[in-house]
Amino acid sequence: MSSNNVEINKPHAVCVPYPAQGHINPMLKLAKILHHKGFHITFVNTEFNHRRFLRSRGPHSLDGLLSFRFVTIPDGLPPSDADATQDIPSLNESTTNTCLGPFRELLAKLNGTNNTSNVPPVTCIVSDGIMSFTLAAAQEIGVPEVQLWTTSACGFLGYMHYTTLIEKGYAPLKDVSYLTNGYLETTLDCIPGMKDVRLRDLPSFLRTTNPDDFMIKFVLQETERARQASAIVINTFETLESEVLESLRTLLPPVYPIGPLHLLVKHVDDENLKGLGSSLWKEEPECIQWLDTKEPNSVVYVNYGSITVMTPDQLIEFAWGLANSQQEFLWIIRPDIVSGYESILPPEFVEETKNRGMLASWCSQEEVLNHPAIGGFLTHSGWNSTLESITSGVPMLCWPFFAEQQTNCWFSETKWGIGMEIDNNVKRDEVESLVRELMVGEKGKEMKKKAMEWKKLAEISAQKPTGSSYMNIEKVVNDVLLVSKH
Repeated sequence: MSSNNVEINKPHAVCVPYPAQGHINPMLKLAKILHHKGFHITFVNTEFNHRRFLRSRGPHSLDGLLSFRFVTIPDGLPPSDADATQDIPSLNESTTNTCLGPFRELLAKLNGTNNTSNVPPVTCIVSDGIMSFTLAAAQEIGVPEVQLWTTSACGFLGYMHYTTLIEKGYAPLKDVSYLTNGYLETTLDCIPGMKDVRLRDLPSFLRTTNPDDFMIKFVLQETERARQASAIVINTFETLESEVLESLRTLLPPVYPIGPLHLLVKHVDDENLKGLGSSLWKEEPECIQWLDTKEPNSVVYVNYGSITVMTPDQLIEFAWGLANSQQEFLWIIRPDIVSGYESILPPEFVEETKNRGMLASWCSQEEVLNHPAIGGFLTHSGWNSTLESITSGVPMLCWPFFAEQQTNCWFSETKWGIGMEIDNNVKRDEVESLVRELMVGEKGKEMKKKAMEWKKLAEISAQKPTGSSYMNIEKVVNDVLLVSKH
């Protein structure tokens, strides 16, 4: 009986990630850290993603533990079994409009009086910053809510200033010509912590001519609601984004950088949690075996993340740019990377690069980036990828696709000195010369040196017990999550 009593007296965190791969990863890491600190965890996936996990990781992969449970709520979209990330605007609209009801029911069930399964009452909610419908539920049951923003701090600051940009008339755009007439090159001085940022470096949902654009409204709604959270945690570290964090702290409840989460979760020494992975695609172990046969710093790793899609032409330009650079490469091509088409590479490309290139559909990215053979990363500049690249000391070529990837790219290039941007209108000659510069050029060497410096600072911030991020997680737990509102 005693173990059950122990369980029932634990604090209970309900973790609600946004239902996309790049949001689930950091939330699962944070949940494991909280579990390690004595919390009972209920981890909430959408039914769509729950099915994908079972397909990619096996039928028992989400059985969880007595004190770490996986549950589901519907996302409100029509059922589908596609092995791909859902359309982001539709998903945002649906979670905003339909998820609060099912979430309330879930909380009522967890807190129910007929609760015989020894689940402790819910004491706090940890929600993704863009699943803010959870705030209403937290207020109703009187528990604190911490929001995890899985963006960079600089991307988040860009979103926080959408109101400023709209008031000043920078957005929405007057007409479509503004997308191409140089207007997006306008530099701004109205965002403290982002001096000289250009319009095109800010999160991309601003690039619309429609004053009623759903994504703009969504950003305004979510950033406004963020002010009601008990605290905000961000997967970054103080030394990397100090100016930006300072600026955010003037706008929001307490803001704690608690990253890189993939370094902090290493302090969790729990065999039972090791098996709880978060990949929605099946990973191919052959990637690592192939890298084992390569020289140090000789391979460029190419991966556009879990959402980016491109045209068949863009795919072909990237392919020939890589081939012509004569560098070795590991290229991850998701089955759904080309919008509406099979991702087919020209047979001549496959033939020409078969001895120096490897193609795979998904891999364990952290493991790949930490492999000594990797010398550079061609990335879409999603935040998880950028942070993993920094902590592996790997410089980047950035091809930002949407959202705050543009901001991450600008910071990587201008503030951190570890990235170079590839023009959105991708051309093989530019890819070829940039890949070469990254891997064997002078600029590449400088970027590698900078990346190694940031890597050290990231490791220092995650150190136990004195690292700034390590201490921030302690503060969030003790000052926010364990403080009862009753």
